[in-house]
Amino acid sequence: MNFRSVIFACLVSTGVMGGVWASDLVGSAFVNVTSDTAANAKNMAMNEALRQVLNDTLAPYADAAALRNAIANEKSAVLTNLIASSGISGERTSDTTYSAKITMTVNKNAAREWMNANDIQNWISVGADTLDVSPVVLVLNNRVADWARLRRVAADAGINLDTVSIVDGRILFNIPRAKRSGLTIALREAGFNYADRDGTLYISR
Repeated sequence: MNFRSVIFACLVSTGVMGGVWASDLVGSAFVNVTSDTAANAKNMAMNEALRQVLNDTLAPYADAAALRNAIANEKSAVLTNLIASSGISGERTSDTTYSAKITMTVNKNAAREWMNANDIQNWISVGADTLDVSPVVLVLNNRVADWARLRRVAADAGINLDTVSIVDGRILFNIPRAKRSGLTIALREAGFNYADRDGTLYISR
């Protein structure tokens, strides 16, 4: 039995192959685009940011490869319907250039429906925002060693890793939000690298 089969068996036996509650699907993109006019540059920048944010925020909860392909081939008008709200800061324009930080909040229900319609396997459940959990993604370099090491570190810190999915060399966990700071301290002491990306904690060795 290979590593992926072992993980899948564990997920089935523990009953965690259902949905994951993504409490805050918010992402930001820094864009700097040049075109023939400032208006065209801004339109291109907004489209670039839209696709980047959707990829970044949804990838931990979906088949990332299928998601990237679907987003790349979808019309911008359709993807715009997946955004609940957006904001712009640090905006700069010239006659031909547009740059800004663009932040978008993804509509979880719309995103889930769109992924289902495009046959993208995903683990998003809606309507349970009150669940006090924090998403964690382990980026695997050495699959067996990284997986085993993280489990030991978490166990020593008294933290239960609620495994949700394994896709494209990444394992998605949920942990109690109150345990997040304790996990980062344990990770640092154990030599792991970690970074917060819009509320999701990414871990690597």
